[in-house]
Amino acid sequence: MAHKFNQPVDAADVPRFAGHSTFMRLPAVVTAEGLDIALVGIPWDGGTTNRAGARHGPREVRSQSSLMRRAHHVSGVAPFDIANVADVGDLSVNPINLLDGLARIEAGMAEIVATGALPLSVGGDHLTTLPVMRAVAKDAPVGMIHFDAHSDTNDTYFGDNPFTHGTPFRRAIEEGLLDPKRVVQIGIRGSVYDPDEHGWAKAQGIRIIYMEEFVRRGAASVMEEARSIVGSGRTYVSFDIDCIDPSMAPGTGTPEIGGFSTREAQELVRLLDGVNIVAADVVEVAPPFDLAGMTALAGATIMFELLCIMADMINKRRCV
Repeated sequence: MAHKFNQPVDAADVPRFAGHSTFMRLPAVVTAEGLDIALVGIPWDGGTTNRAGARHGPREVRSQSSLMRRAHHVSGVAPFDIANVADVGDLSVNPINLLDGLARIEAGMAEIVATGALPLSVGGDHLTTLPVMRAVAKDAPVGMIHFDAHSDTNDTYFGDNPFTHGTPFRRAIEEGLLDPKRVVQIGIRGSVYDPDEHGWAKAQGIRIIYMEEFVRRGAASVMEEARSIVGSGRTYVSFDIDCIDPSMAPGTGTPEIGGFSTREAQELVRLLDGVNIVAADVVEVAPPFDLAGMTALAGATIMFELLCIMADMINKRRCV
């Protein structure tokens, strides 16, 4: 059967443990030219404040993504038949210079964005989202649907250091990359540094949905509100793997008990249907703390869920 777009290696022909390790077993390409969606790794954790290791995330997520098959079992979406997708490799990073690392990520992502491809990236710690946003939201701020245990809107750490994985969205708002009134954070939980730690974020207009509220309301109600907050405008989706309970995703830098089950996480992402996604990421997969690859598998599966939503969005636009 002839296919119009790039296709993954079929596990019925070549076993999953063989062949090149790429996202979803898709072709590895050197440029995003001609792609609808560019799968990209950001192997950098220079913003980590405690347990480093997310720099190894892209490689392990690639390995576990060999378990993804061709079509979504619920929606029926076959992303590789309706969108041109490939693995564009890893962005250039600098593991010993934070500011240069951020600049390299921004420059690499700007090249992808310039082709018109939508980036779906795998980090890396959550600070990697900031330079991606600098590339994606260069001309106008975006909204954001953010799944996480932490708000990541703190100001500084260790004196006056403004760049850590706990500060990216404060910086993004200050830089005019994020419209805070079109930002919703879902799954926030855990102890905080100060009772008013989230006061700044709320004052900007960010809607924080704590885990306790999610439990009371359920995914459908929460995501209905999330979609109404971002509206039809350009929206970034950021999925921190630590939003999932560490019993199911232990391989992460800052685990917090009481999180989503993997099933709940899948349901949340599936309810992104209709959102105008301009970029998405999965971050904070830290393989050195993982067990049997279960966190990397969760990351790869969420990546596939996002890919299906994004591919379906692109296909619907083509058919208009």
